[in-house]
Amino acid sequence: MHLVNAARSRMTCIPVVHEVAATIAAEYFNVLSEGQRAYALVTAGPGITNALTGMAGAFLESRDVLVISGQVKSADLSRGEVRQRGIQEIDGVSIAAPVSVVSERIESPIADSVLVEAVTRGLTDRKGPVYLEFCLDAQGAPVAQSAVHAGEVAGVSSAFVQAAPEAITLIEQSLDEAERPVILVGGGVAYRTARLAAEGLARLGVPLMTTWNGFDRVADDHPCFSGRPNTWGQRWANIVLSQADCIVSLGSRLGIQQTGFNWQEWGPSAGSGTVIQVEVDEAELGKGHPRVDQPLLADANAVLLGLSEGSPREYPQWWQYIDSVRDQVPVIDPENSEAEGFLSPYDLMRQLSGELMPEDVLVPASSGSGQFVPMETFEMKAGQRVVTNKGLASMGYGLAAAMGAAATGAARVVLVEGDGSFSQSIQELGTVALQAWPVKIFLLDNDGYASIRTTQRNYFGGAYLGCDSATGLGFPDWHTLGQAFGIPTVKVGPEGLTTPGVRDLLNAPGPGMFVVSVDPEQTYFPKVTSRVTEDGSMTSNPLHSMSPPLPEDLAERLFRWRPQEVR
Repeated sequence: MHLVNAARSRMTCIPVVHEVAATIAAEYFNVLSEGQRAYALVTAGPGITNALTGMAGAFLESRDVLVISGQVKSADLSRGEVRQRGIQEIDGVSIAAPVSVVSERIESPIADSVLVEAVTRGLTDRKGPVYLEFCLDAQGAPVAQSAVHAGEVAGVSSAFVQAAPEAITLIEQSLDEAERPVILVGGGVAYRTARLAAEGLARLGVPLMTTWNGFDRVADDHPCFSGRPNTWGQRWANIVLSQADCIVSLGSRLGIQQTGFNWQEWGPSAGSGTVIQVEVDEAELGKGHPRVDQPLLADANAVLLGLSEGSPREYPQWWQYIDSVRDQVPVIDPENSEAEGFLSPYDLMRQLSGELMPEDVLVPASSGSGQFVPMETFEMKAGQRVVTNKGLASMGYGLAAAMGAAATGAARVVLVEGDGSFSQSIQELGTVALQAWPVKIFLLDNDGYASIRTTQRNYFGGAYLGCDSATGLGFPDWHTLGQAFGIPTVKVGPEGLTTPGVRDLLNAPGPGMFVVSVDPEQTYFPKVTSRVTEDGSMTSNPLHSMSPPLPEDLAERLFRWRPQEVR
């Protein structure tokens, strides 16, 4: 209570309904803001347990967020002797420790330098949450007033920056020797860095790919953009990656979602010594999956800037091949279908790509079709920001994420969210309405959890449970719900953005909700699936072998540098 009173008089305070929303909003604010930081201030006990999902999501995505919670008086701490002594007491430090880089309890007043040092650890190198809980008596204790001299926080340790020139030299040598190189830009490369390097990278002439966390580092209209490979990525990009003879990964941990479950066949055409990973986390460099020939402990930002200043390189045959793959393999697979009267979510995203402006922010959901359809399909313009959180893949993320984006002063924030996920955060519609933020919510209404429904259909013979209204999952009337919170709401018809009233609301000030009826049986192709081996076991296909399979004649033309058996 003392912390709230102090924050009220010194800081911009945005009340929210639920602590998880505060944590997620602070995370997204910090990703998108220039020069300002947000933190989450929550109560003791359930405040920290509620905030834990947001902390876990930020931890897995290597994003900084400061969470400050209350705690009972130090004299009332159970200290493990009994389950609970103080009212609402829970050991927040132990709970938060696995998903934070700092987790500490303050039982008595501390020097400002101690606080600054703890917060700084979450902002340096591989970022992550900082959790601090303040006992009530520590909050209320009198302290000597002093000016805080925090100084500049170095985002990357000097040792990693100093290692960059040697890494650049090694990478340039590999690019000189390669015939089919790609640079994969991850979320460890800062958005500002990518913008500064964009023109130089265009001159460099090396194909650029992005991970989902690096989505907005390279625009689709950049002359060297070559797609977004992923397990739910663009098929044409996955094919190109499989044909590359040199892969340079900058600021990506190369997790399984990025490489596929069959990581043994990731980058199969890269020769010995030509898979290069630049990271600041030594554990990620040495984890053993996927194959990495040259693990480089260095600052990916400094490396990218250095490469952008290098001499131009020419790969005419490689670029001709990349263009041919892009032309022959559509992003929206023609196998997808929807019943009459429904709008394809893929078509919706293509329409939004053409409609949104360079200053807009796109927030895809953190799981389900509200996430992977935009990440596959949206065509980003230079200047736009696209942020998601997919490591934890928690439902209920989207609305709070959009709130954090809007709090930065963004001109317009477009959220794409599924109905099942949105149901877990609808209480924050009141926050959005009260703040009059320009959050435009595209709600994909497919009557439940499409991914669960698909799994139960494909693997359990259609034994459905808890996936839609027919099997026990209840949803409100979305149009009525939006109006109840005072948010203008329209239903988007099969014609998409040309539905009467849709564009007017999209371009109007303040919030708006768009209910998009999606076929519950909508198909989502392409995707990486599993297959039955000769001994009857299941194994995942490699990243480049997505379903449905390509026609044999097309596969023959596209997989030029791959063994026949893994096409």
